[in-house]
Amino acid sequence: MNASGVFGFTESSKDRLSSARCGIVTTKHGSFRTPAFMPVGTQASVKGLLPEQVESTGSEIILANTYHLHLRPGEATVKEMGGLHSFMNWSGPILTDSGGFQVWSLSDLRKIDESGVTFKSHIDGSKKRLDPQIAMQIQKDLGSDIIMSFDECMPYPIDRTSAEQSLARTHAWEKETLRYHPQDGRALFAIIQGGVFEDLRRKSAEFLLELPFDGFAMGGLFIGEIRDDSMAMLELVGGMVPSEFPRYVMGVGTPLEILDCVARGWDMFDCVLPTRNGRHGTAMTMSGPMNLKNAGYKLDSSPIEEGCGCLACTSYSRSYLRHLIVAKEVLGLTLVSHHNLSFMQRLMTQTRQSIEDSSFLAFRNQIAEFWTRKK
Repeated sequence: MNASGVFGFTESSKDRLSSARCGIVTTKHGSFRTPAFMPVGTQASVKGLLPEQVESTGSEIILANTYHLHLRPGEATVKEMGGLHSFMNWSGPILTDSGGFQVWSLSDLRKIDESGVTFKSHIDGSKKRLDPQIAMQIQKDLGSDIIMSFDECMPYPIDRTSAEQSLARTHAWEKETLRYHPQDGRALFAIIQGGVFEDLRRKSAEFLLELPFDGFAMGGLFIGEIRDDSMAMLELVGGMVPSEFPRYVMGVGTPLEILDCVARGWDMFDCVLPTRNGRHGTAMTMSGPMNLKNAGYKLDSSPIEEGCGCLACTSYSRSYLRHLIVAKEVLGLTLVSHHNLSFMQRLMTQTRQSIEDSSFLAFRNQIAEFWTRKK
């Protein structure tokens, strides 16, 4: 718990056969249960859905993007409008990333130096700057409950020398962010980097665990590296972070990837996959992905998934949804996105139940039958 006594994490149960665990994270805007999937609201909006619709999926926390909101509408506007919660009409917890990943992705538009990053806006080409102080101030102005420290996301592949240099910058930047901790009940998470170099991941965890952060995240994974390497890094670091801290894997992923992270003791996850799939007509189900564009659904009167309480499944057929998607109607992406987020929250609910029942590995294997990545 941080100095103000508002943010906190409590581990409530553990699986007997793995490192999977359940817990509760407390923030200024309420609590959320872990393992938790956080829908991505990049520009203060989960694509295609009203905040009320996101809440109706069972989502308890969402993520917003520092880089995009800095560029448009600007953190000053959001602050003037009462912060993100008021601005977007979301009353629950909000996590903001620091913008490091987005700046990293602008490889031809940015220049990294020892104190931060200078880049060109992808919107109008204007010159912008992010460093630990600026990234922290933006997030404080946005009013998020969980703030991420400023780091450099390593590319994959990366040579050893470059990885060591990048990690040194990240550690300097993250230590600097602690100077700007809001100390008002909001949390500041560290981001553990190191690529797929085991000793560098260990070094990063050891360095950051000595500093007074409120939670710990794994960054720089699931960006092209071999999946087994990612899992090895998660198992290593998951075992190093003490149980009193929440553990967050950034930018993951498929249902099976999330469950495999849970098995290694991780608690929080985010990914654009549910809404991205929704926009492209792919529904996520316990039996695997379903491409609703397929002609076989043209006369199918069934819901996407029996027993699902989402907007799509309670009122509309696969036939109608296919029509909307093929006709490129906005309603189609809204309905399928709502289903996909509802699916992810049902997955989290069943995951938590299986941990409490010590049947987690059996549940994980059940999901793996339908969601195993094709070779």
